[in-house]
Amino acid sequence: MSSFETRAGLKVDGALCGFVEQEVLAPLGRKPAEFWQGFADLLDKFAPRNRQLLARRDELQAKIDAWHIERRGQPHDADAYRAFLHEIGYLVAAPADFTIATENVDPEIATMAGPQLVVPVLNARFLLNAANARWGSLYDAFYGTDALENAPEAKVAGYDPDRGAAVIAAGRAFLDLALPLVDQSWSDITGDHDGKLQDQGQYAGKTERGLLFRNNGLHVEVVFDSTSAIGKTDPAGISDIILESALTTICDLEDSVAAVDAEDKLLAYRNWLGVNRGDLEESFEKGGKTLTRKLADDKNFTDDDGNVRTLPGRSLLFVRNVGHLMTNPAIRLPDGNEIPEGIMDAVITSAIGAQDVKGLGLYSNSRKGSIYIVKPKMHGPEECAFSNDLFDAVEDLLQLPRNTVKVGVMDEERRTSANLGACIHAVRDRIVFINTGFLDRTGDEIHTSMQAGPMIRKGAMKSSTWLTAYEARNVGIGLRHGLSGKAQIGKGMWAAPDLMGQMMKEKIGHLNAGANTAWVPSPTAATLHALHYHQKDVFEVQKGLGVVPGLELLLTIPLAEGTNWSEAEVREELDNNAQGLLGYVVRWIDAGVGCSKVPDIHDVGLMEDRATLRISSQHMANWLLHGVCTEEQVMDSLKRMAEKVDAQNAGDPSYEPMAGDWDGIAFKAACDLLFKGVDQPSGYTEPLLHQWRRVKKAG
Repeated sequence: MSSFETRAGLKVDGALCGFVEQEVLAPLGRKPAEFWQGFADLLDKFAPRNRQLLARRDELQAKIDAWHIERRGQPHDADAYRAFLHEIGYLVAAPADFTIATENVDPEIATMAGPQLVVPVLNARFLLNAANARWGSLYDAFYGTDALENAPEAKVAGYDPDRGAAVIAAGRAFLDLALPLVDQSWSDITGDHDGKLQDQGQYAGKTERGLLFRNNGLHVEVVFDSTSAIGKTDPAGISDIILESALTTICDLEDSVAAVDAEDKLLAYRNWLGVNRGDLEESFEKGGKTLTRKLADDKNFTDDDGNVRTLPGRSLLFVRNVGHLMTNPAIRLPDGNEIPEGIMDAVITSAIGAQDVKGLGLYSNSRKGSIYIVKPKMHGPEECAFSNDLFDAVEDLLQLPRNTVKVGVMDEERRTSANLGACIHAVRDRIVFINTGFLDRTGDEIHTSMQAGPMIRKGAMKSSTWLTAYEARNVGIGLRHGLSGKAQIGKGMWAAPDLMGQMMKEKIGHLNAGANTAWVPSPTAATLHALHYHQKDVFEVQKGLGVVPGLELLLTIPLAEGTNWSEAEVREELDNNAQGLLGYVVRWIDAGVGCSKVPDIHDVGLMEDRATLRISSQHMANWLLHGVCTEEQVMDSLKRMAEKVDAQNAGDPSYEPMAGDWDGIAFKAACDLLFKGVDQPSGYTEPLLHQWRRVKKAG
């Protein structure tokens, strides 16, 4: 049991208290007593507002539920529904024309376009890999994935020359596309190349290993080493092509982590401090050897005038705080209640980020002196305004200039996407990011209209009217308010890390839609996705985008009106949802893993987090509520899929099987998520996951 220290009336976990005072505040020269009193005063002001906002969510949802229940069995009246949403304050008037006024934004966010990683902050090794994914080997990415069509499979261990030849050919094709030469191909270049390549118009300079070029704002390093296994077989001695890849990374304290108490939060904060100070390291065993990961150095090059210049060696880091809903026992308020976790994150992650602002780390994260915080799961403009006011107070507490803390707004709740212009307006002086979180957004779509009727099948959601309008409106409204050239307009995750060939065909659609960043599941995927940003100048694409879809399309409820599914179709849908739900929950509850590659019902590995869980649980709850399926059918699916998930995890010696032990903690948690799904706030999975994870940790 943790001991607690009393600070300004707050009960603070002892280990967390020591960490904040000794490792966060001391380097900043801050007096602990002054900090804790300021923190307590901030909580006195903002914790009640936080509770009021959550009560407002419940109030609006109750009114929407009642409206649908009263009209059950009648055709949906879209005009009356929209008028009703205005009447209750769910929809607000759009603000007058405005342009965001954010200043001191790093170029990776404002003027460059490229991939973005999201990484669980609890996993130091993954965190370091993501931070170091600013630069990636194109040869490795091609060689180790299915991204190349019709390339021969490697037939020998180590380096297979036939597959290598296909990789080299694809690399040359990329160079011809991104860095074209006059009157010849990169395939024609031989060892006597220097003068010709330095005359190429996109040439930037020489690195220690080769030549540096620039295209669409992204750098490409062509590495020459005629003594290497690859370079010695290459006419030009080219041994690799290094791409500027993950421009930005979100270090996640939210959907991809299982952090339920002071112990978990301390690890999260310590890792965030480690990447800000630059001294985070992680050792691990691989192939019988101990390897150590640490942050990469910057990349130096010499330009044509002989000046030595520096490019960042690491991805620019955001930190994603939790939303407004959850509390955490790491700190207790004077009344004995747990602290709102989002407020705790805002204060402590900003205090850690202040060390970077003050230049106390080995490396610089923001060269503009900014702290970048992604704020998820906000419902509408009043919650965005709350976050803006909270960050004002945090800056005052930490003695930082106004708007040092920048905010990324996840457009992943229905009330936010329906009022997106007003949400942006509420944070117009500090916004640097909007992103369509289509997974959470689907979960909220289902829950908001839970009482309206049964929803279409989960797979059909991807082509539904509301989702198409949602994705287009996010870009269009962002552009309308001046985000282009000042902030990121992002798109969601490619969830299948093993299907890079398919990603290369489909994910360029995010650029065509006007997104200047999009999420990818791994450093390798970032390098491959970077190819898309060489093919398309997104900022030029944005100039050609026009009409923003109307609000009536966004408010189209995805109801399965007049659909009668067969028993086989119902069983198929339940099995799909149950398998995904169980595969994720068992790792969350038993192992504390908040994001991992989970095999789906067809044994395809998909990146799962709480957002995907929210969809599965809410969809099953919806069908159960409206009699599409029975409780017996749901339990049958859960029990059969528990056996499948157990089989999929049979190779893990630490895995605890679910099948047969129907009173097991993980299985009970999964049942609660769907049988109690209608009553969960906004359909969120966190309250039940946290409850059952704490039971598991206590046991």
